[in-house]
Amino acid sequence: MSYLVATDGSTESDEAVRYAARQAVAFYETLEIAHVLTPDSELVDGTLILPGEEAAVDAGEDVLANARAIAEEAVGNESIDVKTQLLTGRPADAITAYAAETDVNAIYVGHRGLSEEREQVVGSVAKSVVDKADVPVTVIR
Repeated sequence: MSYLVATDGSTESDEAVRYAARQAVAFYETLEIAHVLTPDSELVDGTLILPGEEAAVDAGEDVLANARAIAEEAVGNESIDVKTQLLTGRPADAITAYAAETDVNAIYVGHRGLSEEREQVVGSVAKSVVDKADVPVTVIR
């Protein structure tokens, strides 16, 4: 069993990665970090990235590599087992489906992500994960 943290590379999701990493170490769990490639195009460093393009995969892998570094830094000298997973689809659906398939103990998400600037309190992805998950979800602010 493991803990799953979803990241989109936002400041909020970086905080969720830090928190989840500390929890994973404290409870001797594996930390799984997931990033979802959405079916929508997005701007990455000023370049339009279309779904399915190699650039989208590369950008997703960069987000995961950065999140791994954040997790390792968050736990200092403690040993942490980190796995990364690149998912595709609608973020909340992909995150909760992956959690159900891999038998995770808990999910951690940031309260808002890169595409959630218009949400006032809890982003739509975080809210949807809470609504759809079969395991406890911690929303990190």
